[in-house]
Amino acid sequence: MLLSFGGPEGPDDVVPFLENVTRGRGIPRERLKEVGQHYFLFGGVSPINDQNRELLAALREEFAAHGTDLPVHWGNRNWAPYLTDTLRELTAAGHRRILTLATSAYASYSGCRQYRENLADALATLEGEGLTPPRVDKLRHYFNHPGFVRPMVDSTLAALAALPEDVRAGAHLAFTTHSIPTAAADTSGPAEGHGDGGAYVAQHLDVARLIADAVREETGTEHPWRLVYQSRSGAPHIPWLEPDICDHLEAVQGEGAKAVVMVPIGFVSDHMEVKYDLDTEATAKAAELGLPVARAATVGADPRFAAAVRELVLERAATERGLAPQRCALGALGPSHDLCPVGCCPARAPRPAAAGADSPYA
Repeated sequence: MLLSFGGPEGPDDVVPFLENVTRGRGIPRERLKEVGQHYFLFGGVSPINDQNRELLAALREEFAAHGTDLPVHWGNRNWAPYLTDTLRELTAAGHRRILTLATSAYASYSGCRQYRENLADALATLEGEGLTPPRVDKLRHYFNHPGFVRPMVDSTLAALAALPEDVRAGAHLAFTTHSIPTAAADTSGPAEGHGDGGAYVAQHLDVARLIADAVREETGTEHPWRLVYQSRSGAPHIPWLEPDICDHLEAVQGEGAKAVVMVPIGFVSDHMEVKYDLDTEATAKAAELGLPVARAATVGADPRFAAAVRELVLERAATERGLAPQRCALGALGPSHDLCPVGCCPARAPRPAAAGADSPYA
């Protein structure tokens, strides 16, 4: 089951969608209308649902081409098709074990544990309806799988090639990801790695280094690079990861950078936070500075990513059978755990989470 965030598919969906996202925070409807302006600029449609449909098609094609007889379904946390509805349908159809692929490659509360909490909520709903909940597992983090990294290398090279030739060699690489509160970053991943950015920052730095090294090897040019952040939300007094991409553009322009390639390594697809925060807001900032910029594409439905997912599914299936399959991973960190340990990406307040060592649904 492809497990994603969800997004509105028309202007009338925007505020109800944001109400789902912010449920329990008491944000007034008028404020949500203001926040929704990013979506209204694009006709009230988030690209994420169509991108998930493309990924679903790519996964089904990949599985069929290699004789992997496995149905592929899709459920969202915040918009149709809703996670609970998809799990209900699968349970009614007799499926007893479900493996999920979250459209978030890295360890963090919002990128991993919150998905697991939503799974637990959905399973509790099914149980309350008198159904026997299926066992649900989650694929390991895939940020350093070759099928995720190599498409990002190629898209970075393509973005560099799109820059004017006279500024290309002097271009900086800005590897971007979603900013999160520093407290959440520091406690991301297993407890033994908590502190100073935790697994969230370490994993992104590892991927950025892999891509920067590959670009140097293939172009013969050493491009300065930095991990930067985007899409901050929340109260101004709470520390979040910095620098922001727009502040970074201003800083490197002042230092003499000839151009910048923005590489959104923190995102699986070109959804709203890429289309608005990078293609609209950051690109406008660069134009104001007179700084040439290009933006690398995300992996999306790249066939190599679909192949990586199939490999991860077979790897997990072999592990569940007691075998020791090869676990592909690039960089310094090695392959991630299959089962999130206790204390991994802890919640703000204790809540049940499925697909982990502390799951109430074994």
